Amino acid sequence: MALRWRHWLAFAALSATYYAHVGVLGTYLPLWLKSIGFSVLSIGWLTSLQAVTRVFAPYLWGLLSDRSGDRVKWLRWCASVALLWSAGLLATRGEWGVPALLFLLFSHTSGMMSMNEAAMAHLVSEGGRFDPRRYGRMRLFGSLGFMVAVFLAGIWFQDQGLAGFPVWVFVTLVGVTLATWSLPPASPEPLAQPQGVALPGGAASVLSVLRQRQVQWFLASLFFHILAHMGLYVFFSLYLDTLGYSKTWIGILWAVGVVVEIVWFFTQGRWLHRLSLTAWLMLASALTCLRMGLTAAVGTSLGWMLLLQCLHCITFAAHHTACVALISHYFPGPLRGRGQAIYTLVGYGLSGVLGGVLGGLLVTAFGLSSVYWACSAVALLGGYCAWRLWRLVHPNAHLLTSSTKVLNSSMSSKLR
Repeated sequence: MALRWRHWLAFAALSATYYAHVGVLGTYLPLWLKSIGFSVLSIGWLTSLQAVTRVFAPYLWGLLSDRSGDRVKWLRWCASVALLWSAGLLATRGEWGVPALLFLLFSHTSGMMSMNEAAMAHLVSEGGRFDPRRYGRMRLFGSLGFMVAVFLAGIWFQDQGLAGFPVWVFVTLVGVTLATWSLPPASPEPLAQPQGVALPGGAASVLSVLRQRQVQWFLASLFFHILAHMGLYVFFSLYLDTLGYSKTWIGILWAVGVVVEIVWFFTQGRWLHRLSLTAWLMLASALTCLRMGLTAAVGTSLGWMLLLQCLHCITFAAHHTACVALISHYFPGPLRGRGQAIYTLVGYGLSGVLGGVLGGLLVTAFGLSSVYWACSAVALLGGYCAWRLWRLVHPNAHLLTSSTKVLNSSMSSKLR
């Protein structure tokens, strides 16, 4: 038991430090780039570099970790090398040096999320079944790290300016590196076949899983849902800054989203069973459509923006847990690392590249608010794909006379 708790604390520390780094980088990188002279269009391209690396880096690192069976070794390698690249940002401001260093930095940090999620999913599984309650309690430490880092950095940058941004990046990566070296040695995972997914000849392979219609509609819904969030991940801080919000309030608005995210992760065991996972995907897309449209329409209202940030508990947190559970279901055991990598590639790689580039073009032509109208429309596409997935999982749902029969379906149905 003591060993188990030590393992949990080590992964909690990694989640907290990793998402603290993600929070500082994602929230304030656009503002730092603006402060050192990059245009809005260039900022869109530079912030999309992280998405570019998510197209190839997560799968590469996931493949190495799956085949070696040692995710911890590769987590340590990625963190240590990323720390070295971040040191270069302390002295570089050039139009070529900054993009090169960011690309090298992202190439290593982008693979860490999928490996860490795969390792956590294995840790919180019981008898080979993903446990959302345990996962939520573990994942909330990442949200806490994100919130604290974004809030404190916002206060610092408001008072001291953005010149210290590279120092914050470096320091948070020091924490990530130390956390990876505190992880316990990797333990092998048993070979398993995805439940409910027929594989030719019973062979568990990534391609055979990807050929399944359920998986295809799931990945399509994931792509459009995260693409709809690019207005937040790439342009939200710039949008708020343009509307006149201070650096402190920008940090607070980000923090509010994370607070409700933490509440969800801590209590999701009470709520997640009330809908199937595919139904949560549909609900998240519907609320994302509402959230993005209102962000464009009432962005100058602090009260409205605070309320809209509260929707983050569903549009991100509930959606994220549902996706991780589905990935663990479709890509179990030795496929888990590559499954999480595909989740990152489709959700945060391809959509990030498209969102950063097209978003930059939209901003240049029509202004920042146009991005959120576009994101609202894209969320509808994500909802349609999630509905198609729901129909595949519940083909006879239209014959039921009571919705409670669907809501009280078995846990195995919910994991489809």
